[in-house]
Amino acid sequence: MRRKLASVAAVAILGLAAFQPLQASAAPDQTAKHNEVRVLVKQKDGVFTTQATDKVKQEHGVRNSFGNQGFTTEVSKKELKELKANKALEVTEVSVYTKQEVTKQRDVSAQAVSDRTPWGIQAIYNNPSITRTSGGNNINIAVLDTGTSVNHPDLAANVEQCIDFTQYNSGQVNGSCIDRDGHGTHVSGSALANGGNGSGIYGVAPEADLWAYKVLGDDGRGYSDDIANAIQKAADEGANRGERVIISMSLGGGQDSLIASAVRYANSRGALVVAATGNSGPYEGSINYPGGLSEAVGVANLENRQQNGTYRVADSSSRGYSRTDGDYRIQQGDVEVSAPGSAILSTFPGNTYASLTGTSMATPHISGLAAKIWSENTSLSNSQVRQTLQARAQSNDILGGYGAARGDDYASGFGFPLVQ
Repeated sequence: MRRKLASVAAVAILGLAAFQPLQASAAPDQTAKHNEVRVLVKQKDGVFTTQATDKVKQEHGVRNSFGNQGFTTEVSKKELKELKANKALEVTEVSVYTKQEVTKQRDVSAQAVSDRTPWGIQAIYNNPSITRTSGGNNINIAVLDTGTSVNHPDLAANVEQCIDFTQYNSGQVNGSCIDRDGHGTHVSGSALANGGNGSGIYGVAPEADLWAYKVLGDDGRGYSDDIANAIQKAADEGANRGERVIISMSLGGGQDSLIASAVRYANSRGALVVAATGNSGPYEGSINYPGGLSEAVGVANLENRQQNGTYRVADSSSRGYSRTDGDYRIQQGDVEVSAPGSAILSTFPGNTYASLTGTSMATPHISGLAAKIWSENTSLSNSQVRQTLQARAQSNDILGGYGAARGDDYASGFGFPLVQ
């Protein structure tokens, strides 16, 4: 059910009991205290007293708490060295993740768009004459990104939650998700833009609700603990309210235990996780995470040009391993499906529009399609929605681009799933 933005703060309070990160006034954001280091602290195996960890909490505060996995905080480089010398503690630096965009020049326009259904929308709907889209009713798409311009005319009616996980003084601020980068607003539009006031664009599922979770800072970078916090928040919100949630992440980095655990947790709570594979192609084994996790739907980037009778996988799109070609099994480091991601027109801050490129742009097309599938049959489980995506992809094979071949391949995965 669609809710007005005015109710965002109240709605966002629900579902916190299952996962409420501890917070302290010393908790930093992406821009504060550059001389400090974000760390994960836990007791070493075999240590049966909490004295050492309690002391760290007292001295430095707690950013996010993850039970047996430990808690995060910020310390100086000198303090980090001292903590690592403590034989009762296991201390590791928290990973940094970034948006998955390769755009060299952002073509931004404040003018009404002439094509309200950009090429990616026409492609996934398999209809070059389509003038508007539909679907996604009663499905929530949690976009974990740089925030969202929630007043954009093509998005405002969809916004249900707006939460900032990056601020300095708190690990979770309800009613705030300002997007000063533009990436998150663009991604949100491809998933569910609603056409606005008659001159805007459409996303894949314009009736879906948007949970705008700001997990990346204004420079497009963010910490894995904040991202893991948001993943679990979205999963708990959906499960506690008995609603379907798709977690869409157009971000990536290296393997990280906090995010991997959060994605597994989200799956166990009934959410579907969709993530970009990265832009480090066309080399084998170049997939980023969380897109490379077997528990997430990893999405590759298709260009708007034909090769061998199909769309072409962009050279920049990350690849899996050719040794897994043809097995139709998703393992760690695999591409699962492909979608339009090059020169994608979508919403942008300032009530404008921009054309951007990357697996970031492909990911929300799949998130939107998953929302359409789920809204048409709400009795499906998250795994059944995923199986539907795979089946539709197998029916629309991709043969263009380095590594693309018939069947399951390491460049395009199972193929390009379409609206039916």
